[in-house]
Amino acid sequence: MTDQNLTVRFFARLREELDTESLELPATPGQTVEGLLSQLAARGGPWAQLQGDQPLMVAVNQAMAKPSTPVTPGDEVAFFPPVTGG
Repeated sequence: MTDQNLTVRFFARLREELDTESLELPATPGQTVEGLLSQLAARGGPWAQLQGDQPLMVAVNQAMAKPSTPVTPGDEVAFFPPVTGG
């Protein structure tokens, strides 16, 4: 990873449905989690689900994050479905 990129990781069903475990993407000034989701969803196909009705959890640098959380160069952003227990 370079200092100008973000590492984006996908876990559980997302990793399988998107057929990727991680991506390196250029960081954009002023970018937020919500903006990153929009950018990824714009790829279409299975990526569109990232902005669908299915809830997603997100962590930035291993701390739970909200859509308004800023992301900066060097950050690791992880997306995963909510964990349910029984």
